[in-house]
Amino acid sequence: MPTEDEPAAERISDAEHAVMEALWQRSPQSAAEVCDVVAGARGWSMPTVKTLLARLVAKGALATQPEGRRFLYTPLIERSAYLGTESRRLVDRLFGGRAAPLFAHLAENEQLTDDDIAEITRLLRELRK
Repeated sequence: MPTEDEPAAERISDAEHAVMEALWQRSPQSAAEVCDVVAGARGWSMPTVKTLLARLVAKGALATQPEGRRFLYTPLIERSAYLGTESRRLVDRLFGGRAAPLFAHLAENEQLTDDDIAEITRLLRELRK
């Protein structure tokens, strides 16, 4: 996964992220299978999905494996590692590297439910153990 020092072009775009999510749910998949999962809701065509897959392969996010006349795609990046990197970038960029202002912002804008607060509290208790 790209680090803060690598060029922004190597980061996964929102469109590429949709493809990655499909492959994190189930892999390996062919381009046609990925297209079945993501194209309908987004209005994408098969060439669009193939372009996104090719970009992800070029970025080192996906591996390809030939199977007859098609390729199967498998993520090379674990979802949890991607989420960790992207979460860190968000906190660094928007909140000066501190998570507390992020939670304060969410709480002030009523974007945290009671269930969210309970889960955060539980996680914080576990971290203190």
